[in-house]
Amino acid sequence: MMQPRAKTQKRSHFILLLVILLWSMTMGWGLALATNAQPSPKQAATEEIGTVDIVPSRYQLGQELYLENCATCHIALPPAVMPTQTWQRLLQDPQHYGVTLPQLVDPPRLLIWNYLRNFSRPLLKEETIPYRLGESRYLKALHPNVKLPRPVNVGSCVSCHPSATEYNFRRLSPEWEATQ
Repeated sequence: MMQPRAKTQKRSHFILLLVILLWSMTMGWGLALATNAQPSPKQAATEEIGTVDIVPSRYQLGQELYLENCATCHIALPPAVMPTQTWQRLLQDPQHYGVTLPQLVDPPRLLIWNYLRNFSRPLLKEETIPYRLGESRYLKALHPNVKLPRPVNVGSCVSCHPSATEYNFRRLSPEWEATQ
């Protein structure tokens, strides 16, 4: 009489284990789909990315704060245009190109810094830190075969990048689009 009951208990433990395993696999699969959401090729082709880099969600608030604080007075430059050290100096200097600005405070300053640091580029050891756009070797590297205006300033960007005021540097003016 004890044998059938032991058999039934083993079977119910096995079924319970099987249900837990199936439930775990289903939840894992669902979680993987949710966290690895990739646009379909058709979606990716039609969506336009305004900046040079796709910004992961952990840096998006920093980018928004950067645009909120910088793009209200002038065109916000993509971080890759200036080296990391320039951005660090700009965030610490209350004298911003001759204008006294209120200092950013933490945590917004740290969020902006994380965004700028992760999307800018390092300075070479023998280089001086460029403070002006025309001094940046990155600007020159990003614009090969382009005769840049003198002096180069953030307002110059709009002549070739008509959507620069919307932080879209991928869209080019028709004459530059034809050369691509």
